[in-house]
Amino acid sequence: MKVLLIDVYNYNKGGAETVCFNTGRLLEEHGHEVVYFTLKWKANRPSPYCKYFPESKETRRGPLRQLKNMINYFYHFEAAKKIEQLVQDEHPDIAHIHLMWGQITPSIFPVLRRYGIPILFTVHDYRIVCPAYTFRDGSGRICEECRGRHFYHCFTHRCCKGSRAMSAVMAAEQYFRNAFFNPAKYIDGFVYVSNFAKEMQEKYMQAVKAKPNITLYNFSTSIAEEPKAMPQERYFMFFGRLSYEKGVMTLLRSFKDLPHCRLKIVGTGPKEGELRAFARDNGMQNVAFLGYKTGKELTDLVSNAYFVVVPSEWYENNPMTVIESYSVGTPVIGARIGGIPEIVIDGITGYQFESGNADDLREKLAEAAGLLAGEYTALSRNSISFARKNLSKESYWMRLEAFYRRFVAAD
Repeated sequence: MKVLLIDVYNYNKGGAETVCFNTGRLLEEHGHEVVYFTLKWKANRPSPYCKYFPESKETRRGPLRQLKNMINYFYHFEAAKKIEQLVQDEHPDIAHIHLMWGQITPSIFPVLRRYGIPILFTVHDYRIVCPAYTFRDGSGRICEECRGRHFYHCFTHRCCKGSRAMSAVMAAEQYFRNAFFNPAKYIDGFVYVSNFAKEMQEKYMQAVKAKPNITLYNFSTSIAEEPKAMPQERYFMFFGRLSYEKGVMTLLRSFKDLPHCRLKIVGTGPKEGELRAFARDNGMQNVAFLGYKTGKELTDLVSNAYFVVVPSEWYENNPMTVIESYSVGTPVIGARIGGIPEIVIDGITGYQFESGNADDLREKLAEAAGLLAGEYTALSRNSISFARKNLSKESYWMRLEAFYRRFVAAD
């Protein structure tokens, strides 16, 4: 089988790319051929298929650059042309899309349809039914007012970074897309990374209920053999983007009254300055900002952490932070929102708390801090067991290949 994997980026920009590249390696491990289609970016990895990559808003040049960027937010003419060249040269059996909206655009749909290539789509966010993709308005509140069709609310609520102009563009793109390239018409099958995401998409685009679909939690490439003993350095940890929807300010408010508990924050983002200022102004000596980390340095921090905290305040889908934590036996304290409760089992693999509630989170942190050694190891053991059953690449592969075979005949 030859699989065409499609993503906006050819480097690890975020969780969607991690899943995309892990899937590609998994396919190759099982003897299948993988072809990639992304946009051009300065940070891209080397690729034998880079000659097919269209320009991105970063690499596009010329006096009409801004105008072309705006047009290509709705319909990327070059992407349609380049993917047709790739299809003619490589003859893929199936196309599996991870990210595309507002970048590659659905300009590629008619091309793939014309050449009889089945289109699968992994739903990493809510962009199919929410213009701003997070179900949050400009003030940060959970919002479902568009209801899959009234996208002007994105403009009135300034859902995109508080900007009416940007929100208007996102709303217009959603109207345009649904009118001319409706996902329910062009996408043949959906891969959901949480049951919550499936419910939300089917709630606001009911036509997709008739499409073949599967729920596959993101997977880990390796899982620890043995549970952890109580760490000598007992620190809690957050890692991820420091943006408003991640709930890091709620996390800091919880730690303000827990001076005996230590917190390490790994990551950067638009709220970093505000978060650092809060910790400084409140004399929080128990909080350390470590900046951006990756590779072994990040893995070691997660592996040695006492707990990882996921304090999200949006409909988090299937956070890789939880999966990466379980894979090394670190239990998780997670917000009760979106798809998180599906994978953070209260009292078994960690603890749940009410999203946005600093008092509730503080109670769970204090409870975790008081665990006995045996109680902690039991949580670690349960985290590894959950990962082996639900998040291993072996179980992921068996289900993914079976789903692929619904669209492509066996060789």
